[in-house]
Amino acid sequence: MNSEHNTITTPVTTDLLRGYLDVETTAHGLLPHRLPARARRQIPDDQLAVAEAQPSGVRLAFRTRATTIELDTLPTKRVYRGLPAPADGVYDLLVDGRLVTRATVTGGNVRTITDMFTQSSELSEGPAGTARFTGLPAGDKDIEIWLPHTEITELIALRTDAAVERAPDNGRRVWLHHGSSISHGSNATRPTAIWPALAAARGEVELVNMGFGGGALLDPFTARAMRDAPADLISVKVGINVVNADAMRLRAFGPAVHGFLDTIREGHPTEPLLVVSPVLCPVQEDTPGPLAPDFDGGTLRFKATGDPAERAAGRLTLNVVRDELSRIVEQRAADDPNLYYLDGRDLYGEKDYAEFPLPDEVHPDPAGHRRIGENFARLAFGDGGPFGVSSG
Repeated sequence: MNSEHNTITTPVTTDLLRGYLDVETTAHGLLPHRLPARARRQIPDDQLAVAEAQPSGVRLAFRTRATTIELDTLPTKRVYRGLPAPADGVYDLLVDGRLVTRATVTGGNVRTITDMFTQSSELSEGPAGTARFTGLPAGDKDIEIWLPHTEITELIALRTDAAVERAPDNGRRVWLHHGSSISHGSNATRPTAIWPALAAARGEVELVNMGFGGGALLDPFTARAMRDAPADLISVKVGINVVNADAMRLRAFGPAVHGFLDTIREGHPTEPLLVVSPVLCPVQEDTPGPLAPDFDGGTLRFKATGDPAERAAGRLTLNVVRDELSRIVEQRAADDPNLYYLDGRDLYGEKDYAEFPLPDEVHPDPAGHRRIGENFARLAFGDGGPFGVSSG
């Protein structure tokens, strides 16, 4: 802001944050995390370490009369060697729950992925920048600033032209969701347009998004983090990462799902728990992984490289995973009346694919995210759904 105007600097503390599970104090400021420190110490690879630090669903929330707001951050952007750099991440600003404006932060650190298979990378350091929002409505209002869902974002300083106070408790239920890169928001263009954010807005709930690109692999540390996180509603969308990483065979997959759900139930014994199978992904419906990048044609697409004949030996495909998840939930629901199953193809199926094809054969485009969010809100939060008010 210009020096001639009176400005107030408010420390960025956890009182101003929502949608996170942990924070780290860095040399620059505050870094939100979506896994707690204990879990982060057990992460086996850089891919998940980066994904959980990208603040998908994390936002600042406060009340103010300010008409101009500046947020200083140090972003870490991710690029793939040989591919065009993605656009700068978007900061969405909401006033009283309505999207009013957005901003970006140029500069920052750049993490260049040098090998798609190993996810090895090189980090180049850069300067911090400022997301600036002007011309906001006068008067008292509730502000939310949703952070870029695919950029690690260190929060440095919040400056306003009026005082800031903690946002009041809105009384909404907390929805804790775990999933893969689709839940993380891959191919969505802004943070409030990822499908979980869209569904949360329609369901009028507070989102805690544990969607991790490439990281929905039934890791015990993720289950423990969900067990210990406050939540009124819980969903687990699993299967596609297990298939595209070729991480398990059927013999291991079933017990791993049971163990994951057992751990969540240790901390949330009666809350509605929804198990969601993968959305339609034609390249992996009946072909096992591993998934491999394909650069033919100059754009990134993915293909499954397994042999369909090996399904008989326990190799997993999306159809095999759906059958197993449905069986497990049906079995467990006999003793757990608050456990539910949702076929992911009811969120995005053949008709949706015909209307909104997957640009890289795996991840939906922005219109696909919108369709998934609308369908989830209708099926989960609607009348008779597992997260409906009457069901809670």
